[in-house]
Amino acid sequence: MMKKKRITYITAALLTVLSFSACNTSQKKTNKIVEKTPAILTDSLLDVVQYQTFQYFWNGAEPVSGMARERIHMDNIYPQNDQDVITLGGSGFGVMAILVGVERGFITREQALERFQKIVAYLAKADRFHGAWPHWLDGPSGKTKPFSKKDNGGDLVETAFMIQGLLTVAEYFRNGNEAEQKLVADIQQLWEEVEWNWYTKGEDVLYWHWSPDFGWEMNFPVGGYNECLIMYVLAAASPTHPVEPEVYHQGWARNGKIANDTVYYGLPTVLNFYEHSDDPTGPLFWAHYSYLGLNPDGLKDKYADYWKLNQNQALIHYKYCVDNPKNFKGYGENQWGLTSSYSMKGYAGHHPGEADLGVISPTAALSSFPYTPNESMQFLKYLYVEADSLVGEYGPYDAYSQEYNWVLPRYLAIDQGPIPVMIENYRSGLLWDLFIKNEDVQRGLLTLGFESPYLNEK
Repeated sequence: MMKKKRITYITAALLTVLSFSACNTSQKKTNKIVEKTPAILTDSLLDVVQYQTFQYFWNGAEPVSGMARERIHMDNIYPQNDQDVITLGGSGFGVMAILVGVERGFITREQALERFQKIVAYLAKADRFHGAWPHWLDGPSGKTKPFSKKDNGGDLVETAFMIQGLLTVAEYFRNGNEAEQKLVADIQQLWEEVEWNWYTKGEDVLYWHWSPDFGWEMNFPVGGYNECLIMYVLAAASPTHPVEPEVYHQGWARNGKIANDTVYYGLPTVLNFYEHSDDPTGPLFWAHYSYLGLNPDGLKDKYADYWKLNQNQALIHYKYCVDNPKNFKGYGENQWGLTSSYSMKGYAGHHPGEADLGVISPTAALSSFPYTPNESMQFLKYLYVEADSLVGEYGPYDAYSQEYNWVLPRYLAIDQGPIPVMIENYRSGLLWDLFIKNEDVQRGLLTLGFESPYLNEK
């Protein structure tokens, strides 16, 4: 039964994307930093996986807000009864996925505008804490849904992911008609209302959480290296509540300690991943979340070359799975990539080393297309051509293990979202091109000492 359903989903998606191809303008673009494989199979598979994962944020959206559900379980088993909970970070990825849908011809510009108007209006009325949204919101009401007991207030990291997506949307519509420019103005207001500097507590670091009930008790100062670079860039870029550069250099970069790298599988890690564990590299989403909009190609500061950083992390994951030191069934050239995802016993932060539990998370390799196009294509072909039951209506299921004969028909927004976005950045550079056009973002990067071929230095 699972095999028959999989074939139905893939065939239906393929027929749909073929019907869009005649009016698809962005397939004529090519990202200059990679070479596209000309094979028809390659483009067709990319179209199909982008279409299916886009649908998570389109047809699968929570209806009142228009935003991304935290999770969609096709087996309709929701242990926490949270099927109407929406995620801020995943929705930030989702609005970028909707732009992919427009450019690939899956929906019209007008349809996207209507959805964005709904989302922005909802966000303006939803719970906020010094301008920052919580990690989760109850979709129907817009009220905070606690992520944990004390995490019932502002979440600056999730807010940064949402703002990254909204600023990208604003650039897409900036020179549009009256309704589109109204959307841009509304997004600008949300952006300007985030009090980034307040989340420093007056210190040279940004704090992840604040709660009206528990204050700063979560006590999570954010230092690198992890997925949060975009938060510091946006905090420096804010036109209304910016942080000083020292917050980045002392807080995020830990007064330079972030640059203490190591070598793993013959590749420099570039930055210090291993302050977070005994293993020298982290889950692969660290190479994705901040870089959905922020183009790492040529991006450098005094600590790192961010293209080398991300490409090496992806290649380390690939080499680790090919080496397969724990001898897990299935690992190899066609099945690789570890990241935070569902696991046999709930949610786990998979990565090479002790945290490797024998679980492959498809988002890891698929969202790494810009860094590892050949290796990622090998994995995509495995999923869609060879595997029996790993793909459903919204694309590849969140995670699986051949070692333990385990897979569930379930999805998470934060894992589905990077797939269509990073594949599009590989194919055309769409989201990268849009985000870097934002004048505030440009100023923030320059303020922190970044250099990039895409910065308009003045």
